[in-house]
Amino acid sequence: MQQLPTVDYQAPDAAKLFVESLRSTGFGVLKNHPIPQELVESIYKNWQEFFNSEEKHAFLFNKETQDGYFPPDVSEVAKGFTIKDIKEYFHVYPKGRVPAQLDAEIREYYRLANEFAAQLLSWVQAEAPEDVRAKFSIDLKDMIKDSEQTLLRVLHYPPMTGDEEPGAIRAAAHGDINLLTVLPAANEPGLQVQRQDGSWLDVPCDFGNLIINIGDMLQEASGGYFPSTIHRVINPTGKASDKSRISLPLFLHPRPDVVLSERYTADSYLQERLRELGVK
Repeated sequence: MQQLPTVDYQAPDAAKLFVESLRSTGFGVLKNHPIPQELVESIYKNWQEFFNSEEKHAFLFNKETQDGYFPPDVSEVAKGFTIKDIKEYFHVYPKGRVPAQLDAEIREYYRLANEFAAQLLSWVQAEAPEDVRAKFSIDLKDMIKDSEQTLLRVLHYPPMTGDEEPGAIRAAAHGDINLLTVLPAANEPGLQVQRQDGSWLDVPCDFGNLIINIGDMLQEASGGYFPSTIHRVINPTGKASDKSRISLPLFLHPRPDVVLSERYTADSYLQERLRELGVK
C-alpha cells in the first residue's frame, strides 16, 4: 500500500511542500521538527502506566467541561457508525484536571505543540491563494491564540482480545472538527487516510515524525479549498495485536467567538458537531 510523502521541516521549501501535501491529501508528515522526541517517548510511557492503573477512574470525565478520563464504554461512535471505537482516552485542556505526576510533562508538550501549530497555520495561510486568504476573518494563527478550546487527547488503544464487537475497529473512518490536528507518530502503525477514489493510504508511523491533518473548521473557513480528510485507525494483526497503542493528537480549536464563515462561528460549529456525535 502506498504511503504519504514525508517533508523535511528544515528544508528551504518545507512550507510549500507541506501545504501541497495538505491540499492534495488532507495530511502532511514532517520530520526533523522541533518537538523533542524524548518528551513524546516519556509521555507515552507514563500515560501507559496511568491507563494500566485504577487511578484513571478517579478522573472520570465531566460532561460540562469535557475534561478527564473517558472509559471504553463511553468511547466515541464515529459519524455514520453505530459501533463504538475500541479505545479509552483522557482530555487535557488548559484549565482541566490532570493527574499530579503527569501534569508538568503534559503541560509542557501542550505549550510546545501549540507554538509549533501556530507556525504551521502561518504556513497554510502564506501558501494559500489570495482569494482563499481573503476568506479568513483573522490570521489563522490568531484564531488559536489564547484559546482554551484546543484539546490534547491522550488516547489508549488496548491490546486486541478477540472478544471485540464484530465490525469494531480502533477508530472508525471520521473527519476531525477543528482547524488542524497535530499528532506525533504513534508507537504502533494503523493510521490510514482515505483518497478521493475511496482507497486508503498508510500514514508513515516512523517514530519522530509529526502528522498533521486538516479538520472541518479549516475546510469551512477556506471555502473548501483545504479539504478535511477522512481517516481511520485499523486493528493490528498478528503479533502487533498484543500491543497497546498510545496516541497524542492535539486538536487546534479557535476561540469560540472567531468567525469561520458567513454561516458559523467556531462555537456554533463545534456545538452542532458535538450534538451530532451525541456528547452534548
